Amino acid sequence: MVTAIIREMELRQDYLFEKELRTIYFGGGTPSLLNGKELDLIFEAAHRIFKVAADAEITLEANPDDLDTTTLESLAASPVNRLSIGVQSFHEADLKFMNRAHNSKEALNCLQEAKAIGFDNMTIDLIYGTQGLTDEKWLENLAIFKSLDIPHLSSYCLTVEEGTALDHFVKKGKAAPVDDEQSARQFELLLDFIDANGYQQYEISNFSKPGKEARHNTAYWQGIPYLGVGPSAHSFDRLSRQWNIPNNAKYLKAIAVDAPDFEREVLTKEQQFNEYILTTLRTMWGVDVNRLATILPEGMNDFLAKTSNFIAQGEMVRNGDAFVLTRSGKLLADGIAGELFYEA
Repeated sequence: MVTAIIREMELRQDYLFEKELRTIYFGGGTPSLLNGKELDLIFEAAHRIFKVAADAEITLEANPDDLDTTTLESLAASPVNRLSIGVQSFHEADLKFMNRAHNSKEALNCLQEAKAIGFDNMTIDLIYGTQGLTDEKWLENLAIFKSLDIPHLSSYCLTVEEGTALDHFVKKGKAAPVDDEQSARQFELLLDFIDANGYQQYEISNFSKPGKEARHNTAYWQGIPYLGVGPSAHSFDRLSRQWNIPNNAKYLKAIAVDAPDFEREVLTKEQQFNEYILTTLRTMWGVDVNRLATILPEGMNDFLAKTSNFIAQGEMVRNGDAFVLTRSGKLLADGIAGELFYEA
């Protein structure tokens, strides 16, 4: 697999207009299974094929149960300089409900050891809106996060995806459906916590100390092109998006004959316009009208007329050339974005 990933990098090196890599992200599976030698092979290839910025953000996703002392020490000796750790909760009942492999003690030990080894740039995930998560327990999760002095938090509301085990349990009456009032209330508690503790909400579900935003994900929200390699990996060049075949064996077979297997969607101007609104409206920087106008000039009058309604309702403000959601608007972000979409 590592050999195939490197070969795909070689085959697709011309995909990106900008040859300098400012971020590298290992995710979408269990990248912590890679040992130090395998990571070194990938980094050597990245430096050979592309120019890697000296200050590149290099993130690796992992779960607490993946990160024992040996693994953490190996990662600390590698170019990886940021960890994204899927904690989800510090309460045992929540972890069991979400079928997580780790327990609360493992999560705490992992985070404390990672910091002791030298990883000061970390982020964790926490989920709210889960069955049995009282407001008090949710505030306890946030208090533990604060005590660990971690500079970044990604926090998401529980969603029930079609076809998942949770979806099955809800339909069978073995689990309660998501309580929208609970979710909204706990999101508000999260925002209060963020405001009180020196973090900024730079994207609907992402919070950081100033200067500690996830540079990789921020590039995605701002519509900057990216190249994805490996099975199921997605790529975007502003004009189209494509995704690799999600089957390991078929992926390896295709790369072996230098013929990456992927599907591709060419985006219309309307789609580019609407996707830019959808992603940038989620951020604290908002929608840049100058950039939006370069995508589809004929959509601007419609866009400006619609934003005036949301400004009047207190759900949006205009800061210079940017339209930004207010706190109340963030509760309705996807709905507002949808209302702003252009339809020819």
